[in-house]
Amino acid sequence: MNIRILNSREDLNATAAAVIAGLLLTKPQAMLGLATGSTPIGIYRHLADMYRKGQVSFARAYAVNLDEYVGLSQNHPQSYRNFMNEHLFRHIDIPIPHTHIPDGNANDLEAECAAHEQAILEHGPVDLQLLGIGHNGHIGFNEPGHSLTGYTHVVDLDERTRTANARFFGHIDAVPKQAVTMGVGTILKAKQIILVAFGADKADIIKRALTGPVTTACPASLLQCHPNVLILLDQEAGGWFH
Repeated sequence: MNIRILNSREDLNATAAAVIAGLLLTKPQAMLGLATGSTPIGIYRHLADMYRKGQVSFARAYAVNLDEYVGLSQNHPQSYRNFMNEHLFRHIDIPIPHTHIPDGNANDLEAECAAHEQAILEHGPVDLQLLGIGHNGHIGFNEPGHSLTGYTHVVDLDERTRTANARFFGHIDAVPKQAVTMGVGTILKAKQIILVAFGADKADIIKRALTGPVTTACPASLLQCHPNVLILLDQEAGGWFH
């Protein structure tokens, strides 16, 4: 596990984007595992800027997302399909058929979960998986529990997760109570993982995930079992490491 403490959030974003771009330069057809939420927005901005400057192309790449809310149409302002379109896909040259995000509004969610796994099997394995971390240690929407599901599945969202995401919806009552998420088993099959965190409010959970026991009570702790994980932290999130 390689832990890097960057001087600023901007440095963190630029570093993560450079790793992703470097992969595409050596393997243009790479499959990227992408995340949503506030954490990766700056990374996607850097990637879009690198594309505009002709420094990287996504034309042969594939992208698979971690998760999607249940019950939101793909054009809903807070759907993760809409998020990816707005923050990355429409700013780069990736073919939309090469992008795979679960449809949380599908009539048969079990079949949708299976289709998401199949998309990864057909074009994967995931070469690089980008992750954030929740305040409760979740990765994707894999919430803490006595056990974890390995493959893409429907999950009930923890109230702390819903509260944290309420800022995007205006009120917690508008936040969906379920999501489709890649399982931890699927995440851990990625060849490389980048975990990004910033802010003092993430310091405690990062320390617990990286140095505490490996337990399903903190899903991110299972990253300790992966052979190729890059942890990118700003000074506030990594202050405990000094």
